[in-house]
Amino acid sequence: MNTGQFGLVSSIFTLGGLLGALCAGPISSHYGRLLSMRLTTIFFVVGPAFEALAPSISVISFGRLISGIGAGAAVVVVPIYISEVAPPGGKGFFGAMTQVMTNVGIFTTQLLGYFLSRGQLWRVILAVAGVIGLLQALGLTGMIESPKWMAANGNPTRARRNLQKIRGQGAVIEGEVDAWGVEGTRGEEEEGLLGSPGGLSRRSSNTPPRQTHLGILEAVMNPHYRPAVVAVVGVMLAQQFCGINSIIMYSVSLLSQLLPTTSALLSVGVSVVNLVATIACAPLADRWGRKPCLLLSIAGMGSSSLLLALGIIYSLALLSAIATLTFVLSFAVGLGPVPFILASELVEQEAVGATQGWALAANWTATFVVAQFFPVLNAWMGKGKVYFLFAVLAAGFFGFVVWLVPETSGKKSVDEVWGRKSAERRVD
Repeated sequence: MNTGQFGLVSSIFTLGGLLGALCAGPISSHYGRLLSMRLTTIFFVVGPAFEALAPSISVISFGRLISGIGAGAAVVVVPIYISEVAPPGGKGFFGAMTQVMTNVGIFTTQLLGYFLSRGQLWRVILAVAGVIGLLQALGLTGMIESPKWMAANGNPTRARRNLQKIRGQGAVIEGEVDAWGVEGTRGEEEEGLLGSPGGLSRRSSNTPPRQTHLGILEAVMNPHYRPAVVAVVGVMLAQQFCGINSIIMYSVSLLSQLLPTTSALLSVGVSVVNLVATIACAPLADRWGRKPCLLLSIAGMGSSSLLLALGIIYSLALLSAIATLTFVLSFAVGLGPVPFILASELVEQEAVGATQGWALAANWTATFVVAQFFPVLNAWMGKGKVYFLFAVLAAGFFGFVVWLVPETSGKKSVDEVWGRKSAERRVD
């Protein structure tokens, strides 16, 4: 595989991720979170099958594209589902599980690569992804639909039943049900109508109609939702342009000459630190708030970028190691987990899918930019100096979060988050 072919195989996954992210929001809004998650498992099985059995570069590239579509869709739908089923006081903690499991996947892949990167065994690594996809498909057969989505789409009785099942039979759920904003619901009345002969076509007068869902363009064109789209897109860009993937993807080439260890072990070590730090920091978004975690994270990554630049430029191994560690730890505090949960907390139900779609489309685009151009910039600017650029970007994103991203933790509604009256809400 030459350099051009390797670049194609690597980058086409990101293209698939972008396509999946753009499509997943509207699909999950119209057809449900659970069905959307089940559909992603098809891509997670089919894509790795093509990759593992590929006889040529074109076939493995096609498999990577299919896998990327599944990954792009999953990182849109799964955080929304988690946010909608998580208990009110634990949304930040459970929301962090998206980033935790992403890190588990990275660590597992690198661990398999450490032991199986020889001969034709690379096919086994890719086949493992397909097996995981099958296990996920089986696991999703026992899952239930998001109660919040069901309540917003004309089935509040079943939504209450699902929420009670999730919380436990003895749990008090009235506060969460009230927060849905579905008024005048009589569960028994609706159930009786649906269960009567011909009742499938009838609807209780007290059952709210299906909610209008905004498309990708509608969300960004509507002035009511545009600030939220800007906020989540900006935070997702910060997640990538503050430089985390320069560490995850290129730590070997950056630091192998400074740190006395093999390149493969160095890569695995960075992944272990990232995973442990993300798990340890998972409760912080609920305890400290989303915005303080983001600001602390960006400030820490910016400072670490400065230290890492100096460490690499002057060949200071200890400083480089410490800066890498604090860089990853800072990411785990806020920019790792928090961006994935913001969309569902900044907009109402009808715009969650579209807003999350914009957020992850921005994320995949930024990931592609960093992956493709970081080596070029690093070579052009001279070793380590690119981290001065990341420090400058971090300063800019710090100001962005201060001025344009509201705090969502502890707020009962989207209107309270933005400081407006509920009557001001409009869907044009």
